[in-house]
Amino acid sequence: MRIRDPIHGTIHAGPEETRVIDSRFFQRLRHVKQLGFGELAFPGATHTRHAHSLGAMHVAGRLFDAVARPLPEPTRARFRAAVRLAVLCHDLGHMPLSHASEAVAPERTKLALPSWLGTQGGRASHEDYTARILLGSELTPVLSSALTPWALTPEHLVSLITGEAPPTGSPFVEAGVDWAPLLRAIVSGELDADRMDYLQRDSFFTGVNYGRYDFEWIVGNLSAAEQGGSMYLALSRVAAFAFEDFLLSRYHMFLSVYYHHTSVSFDHMLRRYYDEAPGELEIPADPEGFLRCDDVALHARLRTSDNRWAKRLVDRKGFKRVAEFTERDEGYDLAELDRALTAAGLEHFSVESRGVLSRYFEDGSAPSLLILDPSSGRLTDVAKYTPLYQRFAGAVRLSRVYVRPDQVEAARPIIARLTGVDA
Repeated sequence: MRIRDPIHGTIHAGPEETRVIDSRFFQRLRHVKQLGFGELAFPGATHTRHAHSLGAMHVAGRLFDAVARPLPEPTRARFRAAVRLAVLCHDLGHMPLSHASEAVAPERTKLALPSWLGTQGGRASHEDYTARILLGSELTPVLSSALTPWALTPEHLVSLITGEAPPTGSPFVEAGVDWAPLLRAIVSGELDADRMDYLQRDSFFTGVNYGRYDFEWIVGNLSAAEQGGSMYLALSRVAAFAFEDFLLSRYHMFLSVYYHHTSVSFDHMLRRYYDEAPGELEIPADPEGFLRCDDVALHARLRTSDNRWAKRLVDRKGFKRVAEFTERDEGYDLAELDRALTAAGLEHFSVESRGVLSRYFEDGSAPSLLILDPSSGRLTDVAKYTPLYQRFAGAVRLSRVYVRPDQVEAARPIIARLTGVDA
């Protein structure tokens, strides 16, 4: 199959990949927008998880081909099939309007996931749903059949997506070296196929320039590096500045697109709808029911609801932003603002948006990217190599206060009095 794509040109899909693409679970992603309510701020941002997953699969192939030179041909083909299929399937579990509906996901235990994926509770994530679909749905035999020639199973794809070791051990060992860390880094890491596609794609469809970076230079300077019997993703130091640009692109996309004040406001209103109208829309735990739970189903439910937040969402009547602060701002107190607006009888809400640019840095685990000095062969953790990594690897935090549109003028003097800044 050849697919024309506005970001990557022609995307090629093999027979096994085509069978997954033609499945009902993958086609469902046509009805899940990549940026949720983002189109309210950026009218062109109507692209879907379907298109992103195809693009990410293509990028995964490019990344793997750049580092696969040490592998013999049969093993190379086997590992390539695994990483492309894993990336192709990585978003199958996304809920309506992407992340906005995870607040009403069922308890994780209801998905009946195998114990090797962990037994912790809490609400199910999109990764949990992806694992459930790959391991226990009508897609499972399709994947099993596609993977049989490569001596792989759906469990092996799930291990690459989740980072959990499969019960049978790593199937990605060649000549005594485990390639699983490198393949995992392509699926989910500092320079993964997911980010490398969505930054370009989201930038293109929103009409902003912030998500652009030197993709070709990065790919051309990637290699595989062995440490302690495992293979890791390494980037030549001559492309370290391109990685810094990539990191800055992600940071700026958070500020300008992913946490745009309009989409953040509507995300919060959707959560208020879920809180005040429990049961009107539920995320089914079983894969068959999940198939019918997409953006179309959510919008249809909102149109028939009597809930006030549902009506506002349908009519595009959001609350207006009257104050905004970043992690670098001082001299404000959200709790005090809330009390003052409440005392004045103004309907409002505040939202703190917090995005982690590098979860690997924040949780203390080793970053999945090494910087290689080609002249000496020395490998350095990316976190230690570039100070920009440490500067931008932490969280982006934006705190906003929103007020009902007809009460904005009454709120402005209160905001100004408590912050010293005119709203």
